[in-house]
Amino acid sequence: MTEKKRFASVWDAIEDTPQEAASMRARSDLMMNLAEVIRQQGMTQAQAASLFGVTQPRISDLMRGKVNLFSLDTLIDMAATSGMGPTVKVSRPKAAPAKRAVRRVAAPA
Repeated sequence: MTEKKRFASVWDAIEDTPQEAASMRARSDLMMNLAEVIRQQGMTQAQAASLFGVTQPRISDLMRGKVNLFSLDTLIDMAATSGMGPTVKVSRPKAAPAKRAVRRVAAPA
């Protein structure tokens, strides 16, 4: 029987390294937020393309979630252009549990 693994996100499950998973998480989050802003503002893909200085097919790729076609830099630039306030949040690594010191009891003499 196969062992079931649990992952924090789909990216952790499908990417080869934690670094790749982190990049994909950040890019997909930015893309979903950008697509939502475009929808909420009622922009056509052509209008969004004009705003961001890209082609309409590029906006189509964004709206369809083609994460692998976008860099973090590009998505952050687009988010800032749209009026969003993109930020990078970094968390510290979880500390390893402290090892307890072994108490040695002196043997009776």
